Amino acid sequence: QVQLVESGGGSVQAGGSLRLSCTASGATSLRRHFMAWFRQRPGKEREGVAAIDKAGTGTLYVDSVEGRFTISRDNAENTVYLQMSSLKTEDTAIYYCAATTWAMVDPLDRHNYNTYGQGTQVTVSS
Repeated sequence: QVQLVESGGGSVQAGGSLRLSCTASGATSLRRHFMAWFRQRPGKEREGVAAIDKAGTGTLYVDSVEGRFTISRDNAENTVYLQMSSLKTEDTAIYYCAATTWAMVDPLDRHNYNTYGQGTQVTVSS
């Protein structure tokens, strides 16, 4: 099973930007995996933020981040990114990278992913 490691979280003021990265540990390739970013805000369930297909040609976003966040992947570098811009205080959460090889209908449904990273904290202050 693939192991994922996130990085790039931190604290930023509202309106700022951050870029999260997710890599697979060891020699595991992410090429066969559909990838996504989820987040969990305090007191809330984990929600899907953005997803990307295996080739990186198809993406999907939750409405609240559409136009502000961009998911991308570099299969040669075995890395998935989440570029976050125009950050808002409500984007404060722990962000998790996720991977799956399962076929699915809803790429933003957390139940469709069998592997998650340990998470990275993003804090946006006003």
